[in-house]
Amino acid sequence: HLGREVDPFGEVAVTVGASQALYLALQTLVEPGDEVILFEPYFDLYANQIKLAGGTPKFVPLTFKPYDDSPDAISGGEWILEPEHLHKVITDKTRAMILNSPHNPTGKIFTREEMNMIADAVTNVASEDCVVLSDEVYKYIVHAPPKSEMEEEEAAQFEQVNGGAKETNANGDGDGHALKYEPAICQGHVHFASLPGMWDRTLTISSAGKTFSATGWQVGWAIGPERLMAPIHQVLPYVQFCASTVIQEALARALPRADLPYEGYANYYEHLKALYTRKRDMLAPALREAGFAVPDYDQTPGGGFFIFARIGKDIANAIPKERLLAYNAAAPGNVARQDWALCQWMAEEKGILCIPASPFFSRDCTKGNDGQPLSDQFVRVAFCKTNETIQNAAEALTKLREENVLTDVQIMNAER
Repeated sequence: HLGREVDPFGEVAVTVGASQALYLALQTLVEPGDEVILFEPYFDLYANQIKLAGGTPKFVPLTFKPYDDSPDAISGGEWILEPEHLHKVITDKTRAMILNSPHNPTGKIFTREEMNMIADAVTNVASEDCVVLSDEVYKYIVHAPPKSEMEEEEAAQFEQVNGGAKETNANGDGDGHALKYEPAICQGHVHFASLPGMWDRTLTISSAGKTFSATGWQVGWAIGPERLMAPIHQVLPYVQFCASTVIQEALARALPRADLPYEGYANYYEHLKALYTRKRDMLAPALREAGFAVPDYDQTPGGGFFIFARIGKDIANAIPKERLLAYNAAAPGNVARQDWALCQWMAEEKGILCIPASPFFSRDCTKGNDGQPLSDQFVRVAFCKTNETIQNAAEALTKLREENVLTDVQIMNAER
Protein backbone atom coordinates (compact mmCIF):
# COMPACT_ATOMS: atom_id res chain seq x y z
CA HIS A 1 0.00 0.00 0.00
CA LEU A 2 2.91 2.35 0.64
CA GLY A 3 4.66 1.43 -2.60
CA ARG A 4 7.69 -0.12 -0.89
CA GLU A 5 8.91 -3.09 1.10
CA VAL A 6 8.54 -2.53 4.84
CA ASP A 7 10.91 -4.07 7.39
CA PRO A 8 8.57 -5.74 9.94
CA PHE A 9 11.14 -5.50 12.71
CA GLY A 10 12.63 -2.05 12.22
CA GLU A 11 9.77 -0.13 10.59
CA VAL A 12 6.63 -1.45 12.34
CA ALA A 13 5.35 -1.24 15.91
CA VAL A 14 2.25 -3.15 17.06
CA THR A 15 0.32 -1.13 19.62
CA VAL A 16 -2.79 -1.21 21.80
CA GLY A 17 -4.98 0.41 19.18
CA ALA A 18 -4.23 3.43 17.02
CA SER A 19 -4.63 5.66 20.08
CA GLN A 20 -1.53 4.17 21.70
CA ALA A 21 0.39 4.43 18.42
CA LEU A 22 -0.45 8.15 18.31
CA TYR A 23 0.41 8.58 21.99
CA LEU A 24 3.82 6.94 21.53
CA ALA A 25 4.54 8.96 18.39
CA LEU A 26 3.80 12.24 20.17
CA GLN A 27 5.71 11.25 23.31
CA THR A 28 8.81 10.45 21.29
CA LEU A 29 8.60 13.46 18.97
CA VAL A 30 7.32 16.38 21.03
CA GLU A 31 9.24 18.40 23.61
CA PRO A 32 7.74 21.14 25.80
CA GLY A 33 7.21 24.22 23.65
CA ASP A 34 6.86 22.28 20.40
CA GLU A 35 3.77 22.87 18.29
CA VAL A 36 1.60 20.26 16.54
CA ILE A 37 -0.80 21.24 13.75
CA LEU A 38 -4.36 19.93 13.66
CA PHE A 39 -6.77 20.38 10.77
CA GLU A 40 -9.98 21.76 12.30
CA PRO A 41 -12.44 20.24 13.01
CA TYR A 42 -10.33 17.46 14.51
CA PHE A 43 -10.81 14.29 16.55
CA ASP A 44 -10.81 15.58 20.11
CA LEU A 45 -8.35 12.95 21.39
CA TYR A 46 -5.56 14.60 19.36
CA ALA A 47 -5.49 17.91 21.23
CA ASN A 48 -5.23 16.34 24.67
CA GLN A 49 -2.58 13.83 23.62
CA ILE A 50 -0.50 16.74 22.30
CA LYS A 51 -0.86 18.50 25.64
CA LEU A 52 0.11 15.32 27.53
CA ALA A 53 3.35 15.29 25.52
CA GLY A 54 4.04 18.91 26.52
CA GLY A 55 3.17 20.32 23.11
CA THR A 56 0.82 23.06 21.97
CA PRO A 57 -1.98 22.32 19.47
CA LYS A 58 -2.16 24.77 16.57
CA PHE A 59 -5.27 24.81 14.43
CA VAL A 60 -5.59 25.06 10.66
CA PRO A 61 -9.27 25.60 9.81
CA LEU A 62 -10.75 23.60 6.98
CA THR A 63 -12.97 25.94 4.97
CA PHE A 64 -16.62 24.90 4.82
CA LYS A 65 -18.00 25.50 1.34
CA PRO A 66 -21.80 25.17 1.37
CA TYR A 67 -23.55 24.03 -1.80
CA ASP A 68 -25.84 27.03 -1.41
CA ASP A 69 -24.17 30.07 0.15
CA SER A 70 -27.11 32.46 -0.14
CA PRO A 71 -27.76 34.35 3.13
CA ASP A 72 -30.91 32.51 4.23
CA ALA A 73 -29.91 29.02 3.08
CA ILE A 74 -28.61 26.22 5.28
CA SER A 75 -27.20 23.50 3.05
CA GLY A 76 -24.67 20.74 3.14
CA GLY A 77 -21.27 21.29 1.61
CA GLU A 78 -17.61 20.36 1.50
CA TRP A 79 -14.62 20.97 3.78
CA ILE A 80 -11.62 22.31 1.85
CA LEU A 81 -7.96 22.72 2.81
CA GLU A 82 -6.57 26.07 1.65
CA PRO A 83 -2.75 26.17 1.66
CA GLU A 84 -2.47 29.76 2.88
CA HIS A 85 -4.17 28.78 6.13
CA LEU A 86 -1.61 26.01 6.63
CA HIS A 87 1.43 28.16 5.78
CA LYS A 88 0.24 30.86 8.18
CA VAL A 89 0.35 28.49 11.17
CA ILE A 90 3.72 26.84 10.50
CA THR A 91 6.59 28.19 12.61
CA ASP A 92 10.07 27.03 13.53
CA LYS A 93 8.42 25.32 16.53
CA THR A 94 6.22 23.09 14.35
CA ARG A 95 7.27 19.53 15.18
CA ALA A 96 4.40 17.58 13.65
CA MET A 97 1.10 17.68 11.77
CA ILE A 98 -1.69 15.19 12.35
CA LEU A 99 -3.49 14.24 9.14
CA ASN A 100 -6.65 12.13 9.36
CA SER A 101 -8.14 10.87 6.10
CA PRO A 102 -10.86 9.70 5.88
CA HIS A 103 -11.57 12.39 8.42
CA ASN A 104 -13.32 12.22 11.77
CA PRO A 105 -15.73 13.97 12.32
CA THR A 106 -16.58 15.32 8.84
CA GLY A 107 -16.05 12.21 6.69
CA LYS A 108 -13.86 14.31 4.38
CA ILE A 109 -11.45 12.58 2.01
CA PHE A 110 -8.31 14.66 1.62
CA THR A 111 -7.64 14.76 -2.12
CA ARG A 112 -4.26 14.02 -3.63
CA GLU A 113 -3.97 17.73 -4.44
CA GLU A 114 -4.55 18.64 -0.79
CA MET A 115 -2.08 16.04 0.37
CA ASN A 116 0.48 17.42 -2.05
CA MET A 117 -0.15 20.86 -0.51
CA ILE A 118 0.71 19.38 2.89
CA ALA A 119 3.78 17.59 1.49
CA ASP A 120 4.95 20.84 -0.10
CA ALA A 121 4.53 22.66 3.22
CA VAL A 122 6.46 19.95 5.05
CA THR A 123 9.29 20.14 2.50
CA ASN A 124 9.49 23.86 1.78
CA VAL A 125 7.92 25.73 4.70
CA ALA A 126 8.37 23.67 7.88
CA SER A 127 11.70 22.74 9.41
CA GLU A 128 13.40 19.49 8.43
CA ASP A 129 12.36 18.02 11.81
CA CYS A 130 8.64 18.30 11.05
CA VAL A 131 6.87 14.93 10.80
CA VAL A 132 3.37 14.02 9.57
CA LEU A 133 1.35 11.58 11.69
CA SER A 134 -1.08 10.09 9.19
CA ASP A 135 -4.08 8.52 10.95
CA GLU A 136 -5.63 6.15 8.41
CA VAL A 137 -7.97 4.03 10.53
CA TYR A 138 -10.90 4.55 8.13
CA LYS A 139 -9.01 3.90 4.91
CA TYR A 140 -11.07 0.80 4.02
CA ILE A 141 -14.35 2.69 4.46
CA VAL A 142 -14.24 5.11 1.53
CA HIS A 143 -17.92 4.87 0.63
CA ALA A 144 -17.84 7.76 -1.89
CA PRO A 145 -14.41 7.75 -3.56
CA PRO A 146 -13.17 10.96 -5.22
CA LYS A 147 -13.89 10.57 -8.92
CA SER A 148 -10.55 12.16 -9.84
CA GLU A 149 -8.69 9.54 -7.78
CA MET A 150 -10.60 6.72 -9.48
CA GLU A 151 -9.72 8.09 -12.91
CA GLU A 152 -6.03 8.41 -11.98
CA GLU A 153 -6.08 4.90 -10.51
CA GLU A 154 -7.57 3.49 -13.71
CA ALA A 155 -5.08 5.33 -15.92
CA ALA A 156 -2.18 4.11 -13.79
CA GLN A 157 -3.34 0.50 -14.11
CA PHE A 158 -3.50 0.75 -17.91
CA GLU A 159 -0.06 2.36 -18.01
CA GLN A 160 1.33 -0.41 -15.80
CA VAL A 161 -0.09 -3.07 -18.12
CA ASN A 162 1.53 -1.35 -21.10
CA GLY A 163 4.78 -0.69 -19.36
CA GLY A 164 4.65 2.73 -20.99
CA ALA A 165 5.76 1.18 -24.27
CA LYS A 166 2.63 1.37 -26.37
CA GLU A 167 -0.29 3.66 -26.92
CA THR A 168 -3.49 2.43 -25.36
CA ASN A 169 -7.02 3.23 -26.33
CA ALA A 170 -9.79 3.42 -23.76
CA ASN A 171 -10.82 -0.20 -24.31
CA GLY A 172 -7.63 -2.09 -24.90
CA ASP A 173 -3.98 -2.71 -24.09
CA GLY A 174 -2.48 -1.65 -27.43
CA ASP A 175 -2.76 -5.14 -28.93
CA GLY A 176 -6.53 -5.14 -29.22
CA HIS A 177 -7.04 -6.94 -25.90
CA ALA A 178 -9.73 -5.57 -23.62
CA LEU A 179 -8.58 -4.37 -20.22
CA LYS A 180 -10.71 -4.55 -17.11
CA TYR A 181 -10.22 -1.94 -14.44
CA GLU A 182 -9.60 -3.56 -11.05
CA PRO A 183 -10.35 -1.14 -8.18
CA ALA A 184 -7.75 -0.87 -5.44
CA ILE A 185 -8.66 -2.49 -2.14
CA CYS A 186 -8.92 0.93 -0.49
CA GLN A 187 -10.13 2.77 -3.60
CA GLY A 188 -9.99 6.54 -3.33
CA HIS A 189 -7.58 6.61 -0.39
CA VAL A 190 -4.12 8.16 -0.76
CA HIS A 191 -1.43 6.96 1.63
CA PHE A 192 0.45 10.11 2.58
CA ALA A 193 3.72 8.21 3.05
CA SER A 194 3.54 7.05 -0.60
CA LEU A 195 3.87 10.63 -1.91
CA PRO A 196 7.32 11.58 -3.28
CA GLY A 197 9.77 12.23 -0.46
CA MET A 198 7.25 11.65 2.31
CA TRP A 199 8.19 8.17 3.52
CA ASP A 200 11.02 9.57 5.61
CA ARG A 201 8.79 12.32 7.06
CA THR A 202 5.72 10.21 7.95
CA LEU A 203 4.47 7.88 10.64
CA THR A 204 1.45 5.99 9.31
CA ILE A 205 -0.97 4.99 12.06
CA SER A 206 -3.87 2.57 11.75
CA SER A 207 -5.71 -0.23 13.51
CA ALA A 208 -7.96 -3.24 13.00
CA GLY A 209 -10.90 -2.03 15.06
CA LYS A 210 -12.73 0.08 12.46
CA THR A 211 -12.00 -2.31 9.58
CA PHE A 212 -13.25 -5.43 11.34
CA SER A 213 -15.98 -3.76 13.42
CA ALA A 214 -14.17 -4.76 16.60
CA THR A 215 -13.04 -1.52 18.21
CA GLY A 216 -12.69 -3.25 21.57
CA TRP A 217 -9.92 -5.47 20.20
CA GLN A 218 -7.45 -2.61 20.49
CA VAL A 219 -4.78 -3.73 18.02
CA GLY A 220 -3.08 -0.96 16.10
CA TRP A 221 0.24 -0.18 14.51
CA ALA A 222 2.62 2.50 13.43
CA ILE A 223 4.72 2.22 10.27
CA GLY A 224 7.59 4.48 9.30
CA PRO A 225 11.32 4.89 8.78
CA GLU A 226 13.57 3.27 11.36
CA ARG A 227 14.85 6.61 12.65
CA LEU A 228 11.29 7.49 13.76
CA MET A 229 10.32 3.98 14.83
CA ALA A 230 13.34 3.22 17.05
CA PRO A 231 12.30 5.67 19.81
CA ILE A 232 8.78 4.20 19.74
CA HIS A 233 10.18 0.70 20.16
CA GLN A 234 12.16 1.92 23.16
CA VAL A 235 9.21 3.62 24.90
CA LEU A 236 6.44 1.13 24.04
CA PRO A 237 7.24 -1.53 26.73
CA TYR A 238 7.15 1.13 29.44
CA VAL A 239 3.66 2.33 28.49
CA GLN A 240 1.87 -0.98 27.98
CA PHE A 241 4.05 -3.98 27.40
CA CYS A 242 2.22 -5.33 24.35
CA ALA A 243 -1.13 -5.73 22.70
CA SER A 244 -3.01 -8.88 23.65
CA THR A 245 -1.30 -11.94 22.16
CA VAL A 246 -4.65 -13.63 21.52
CA ILE A 247 -5.98 -10.64 19.60
CA GLN A 248 -2.76 -10.29 17.61
CA GLU A 249 -3.07 -13.94 16.61
CA ALA A 250 -6.71 -13.45 15.64
CA LEU A 251 -5.80 -10.49 13.47
CA ALA A 252 -2.92 -12.37 11.84
CA ARG A 253 -5.40 -15.06 10.82
CA ALA A 254 -8.08 -12.59 9.71
CA LEU A 255 -5.91 -10.46 7.41
CA PRO A 256 -5.19 -13.11 4.72
CA ARG A 257 -8.80 -14.29 4.84
CA ALA A 258 -10.01 -10.73 4.26
CA ASP A 259 -8.38 -10.81 0.79
CA LEU A 260 -10.55 -13.78 -0.25
CA PRO A 261 -14.07 -13.66 -1.73
CA TYR A 262 -16.61 -12.83 0.96
CA GLU A 263 -20.43 -12.75 0.99
CA GLY A 264 -20.61 -12.47 -2.80
CA TYR A 265 -17.92 -9.77 -3.03
CA ALA A 266 -14.38 -9.99 -4.37
CA ASN A 267 -13.02 -9.64 -0.83
CA TYR A 268 -14.06 -8.62 2.67
CA TYR A 269 -13.10 -4.98 2.07
CA GLU A 270 -15.51 -4.65 -0.86
CA HIS A 271 -18.23 -6.12 1.36
CA LEU A 272 -17.37 -3.61 4.12
CA LYS A 273 -17.59 -0.66 1.74
CA ALA A 274 -20.95 -1.83 0.35
CA LEU A 275 -22.28 -2.46 3.85
CA TYR A 276 -21.50 1.04 5.06
CA THR A 277 -22.75 2.62 1.84
CA ARG A 278 -26.14 0.99 2.42
CA LYS A 279 -26.21 2.11 6.05
CA ARG A 280 -25.25 5.66 5.06
CA ASP A 281 -28.06 5.70 2.52
CA MET A 282 -30.54 4.57 5.18
CA LEU A 283 -29.60 7.36 7.59
CA ALA A 284 -28.86 10.36 5.34
CA PRO A 285 -32.39 10.74 3.86
CA ALA A 286 -33.91 10.53 7.35
CA LEU A 287 -31.63 13.29 8.60
CA ARG A 288 -32.48 15.41 5.56
CA GLU A 289 -36.19 14.83 6.03
CA ALA A 290 -35.93 15.81 9.71
CA GLY A 291 -34.44 19.16 8.73
CA PHE A 292 -30.69 18.59 8.82
CA ALA A 293 -28.44 19.45 5.86
CA VAL A 294 -26.14 16.57 4.90
CA PRO A 295 -23.44 16.01 2.27
CA ASP A 296 -24.49 15.03 -1.24
CA TYR A 297 -22.27 11.98 -1.77
CA ASP A 298 -22.85 12.07 -5.52
CA GLN A 299 -20.68 15.19 -5.62
CA THR A 300 -18.80 15.15 -2.30
CA PRO A 301 -16.38 12.30 -1.50
CA GLY A 302 -16.90 10.62 1.84
CA GLY A 303 -15.40 8.00 4.13
CA GLY A 304 -15.63 6.59 7.64
CA PHE A 305 -18.97 5.96 9.28
CA PHE A 306 -20.10 9.41 10.41
CA ILE A 307 -22.37 12.00 8.84
CA PHE A 308 -21.51 15.55 9.90
CA ALA A 309 -25.01 16.97 9.72
CA ARG A 310 -25.71 20.70 9.69
CA ILE A 311 -28.49 21.89 11.97
CA GLY A 312 -31.39 23.33 9.96
CA LYS A 313 -33.49 26.30 11.06
CA ASP A 314 -36.56 24.24 11.97
CA ILE A 315 -34.49 21.90 14.11
CA ALA A 316 -32.73 24.81 15.79
CA ASN A 317 -36.06 26.50 16.52
CA ALA A 318 -37.39 23.30 18.10
CA ILE A 319 -34.76 23.28 20.86
CA PRO A 320 -36.42 24.28 24.14
CA LYS A 321 -35.25 27.78 24.99
CA GLU A 322 -34.38 26.84 28.56
CA ARG A 323 -31.77 24.38 27.27
CA LEU A 324 -29.88 26.92 25.15
CA LEU A 325 -26.86 28.46 26.87
CA ALA A 326 -27.75 26.62 30.08
CA TYR A 327 -25.01 25.55 32.48
CA ASN A 328 -23.61 22.12 31.63
CA ALA A 329 -20.49 20.85 33.38
CA ALA A 330 -19.60 18.57 30.44
CA ALA A 331 -19.94 21.18 27.67
CA PRO A 332 -17.02 23.32 26.49
CA GLY A 333 -16.86 26.37 28.75
CA ASN A 334 -19.67 24.77 30.84
CA VAL A 335 -22.22 26.30 28.47
CA ALA A 336 -24.64 24.29 26.32
CA ARG A 337 -24.54 26.11 23.01
CA GLN A 338 -26.81 25.14 20.13
CA ASP A 339 -25.12 21.87 19.14
CA TRP A 340 -24.81 20.68 22.74
CA ALA A 341 -28.32 21.72 23.75
CA LEU A 342 -29.78 19.98 20.68
CA CYS A 343 -27.93 16.70 21.30
CA GLN A 344 -28.86 16.62 24.98
CA TRP A 345 -32.50 17.39 24.22
CA MET A 346 -32.74 14.73 21.49
CA ALA A 347 -31.04 12.13 23.70
CA GLU A 348 -33.15 12.79 26.78
CA GLU A 349 -36.53 13.44 25.19
CA LYS A 350 -36.50 11.95 21.67
CA GLY A 351 -34.35 8.85 22.03
CA ILE A 352 -31.88 9.98 19.34
CA LEU A 353 -28.19 10.03 20.24
CA CYS A 354 -25.84 12.33 18.32
CA ILE A 355 -22.51 13.91 19.23
CA PRO A 356 -22.26 17.72 19.45
CA ALA A 357 -19.67 19.30 17.16
CA SER A 358 -18.09 21.76 19.59
CA PRO A 359 -15.57 19.28 21.13
CA PHE A 360 -14.09 18.93 17.63
CA PHE A 361 -13.31 22.66 17.38
CA SER A 362 -11.07 25.12 19.19
CA ARG A 363 -12.63 27.90 21.25
CA ASP A 364 -11.80 30.54 18.62
CA CYS A 365 -12.93 28.53 15.60
CA THR A 366 -14.03 29.96 12.26
CA LYS A 367 -17.49 31.50 11.98
CA GLY A 368 -20.04 30.72 9.30
CA ASN A 369 -21.82 33.11 6.95
CA ASP A 370 -24.28 33.96 9.73
CA GLY A 371 -21.49 35.07 12.05
CA GLN A 372 -21.99 32.11 14.40
CA PRO A 373 -19.17 29.65 15.19
CA LEU A 374 -19.15 26.62 12.91
CA SER A 375 -18.79 24.49 16.03
CA ASP A 376 -22.41 25.32 16.99
CA GLN A 377 -23.88 24.40 13.61
CA PHE A 378 -23.19 20.66 13.29
CA VAL A 379 -23.74 17.32 14.97
CA ARG A 380 -21.96 14.05 14.28
CA VAL A 381 -24.18 11.05 13.62
CA ALA A 382 -22.81 7.51 13.41
CA PHE A 383 -24.12 4.82 11.07
CA CYS A 384 -21.89 1.98 12.33
CA LYS A 385 -25.05 0.43 13.77
CA THR A 386 -27.37 -2.46 13.04
CA ASN A 387 -29.97 -1.88 10.36
CA GLU A 388 -32.65 -2.14 13.04
CA THR A 389 -31.05 0.64 15.09
CA ILE A 390 -30.71 2.89 12.04
CA GLN A 391 -34.34 2.21 11.10
CA ASN A 392 -35.44 3.10 14.63
CA ALA A 393 -33.41 6.29 14.43
CA ALA A 394 -34.94 7.13 11.05
CA GLU A 395 -38.43 6.68 12.49
CA ALA A 396 -37.57 8.87 15.49
CA LEU A 397 -36.21 11.55 13.16
CA THR A 398 -39.38 11.41 11.06
CA LYS A 399 -41.45 11.81 14.22
CA LEU A 400 -39.28 14.75 15.24
CA ARG A 401 -40.02 16.43 11.92
CA GLU A 402 -43.75 15.81 12.26
CA GLU A 403 -43.72 17.29 15.76
CA ASN A 404 -41.91 20.38 14.47
CA VAL A 405 -44.49 20.85 11.69
CA LEU A 406 -47.34 20.47 14.19
CA THR A 407 -45.71 23.01 16.52
CA ASP A 408 -45.31 25.47 13.65
CA VAL A 409 -48.99 25.11 12.76
CA GLN A 410 -50.00 25.67 16.38
CA ILE A 411 -47.86 28.81 16.57
CA MET A 412 -49.36 30.16 13.33
CA ASN A 413 -52.89 29.52 14.59
CA ALA A 414 -52.11 31.22 17.89
CA GLU A 415 -50.71 34.26 16.06
CA ARG A 416 -53.93 34.55 14.06
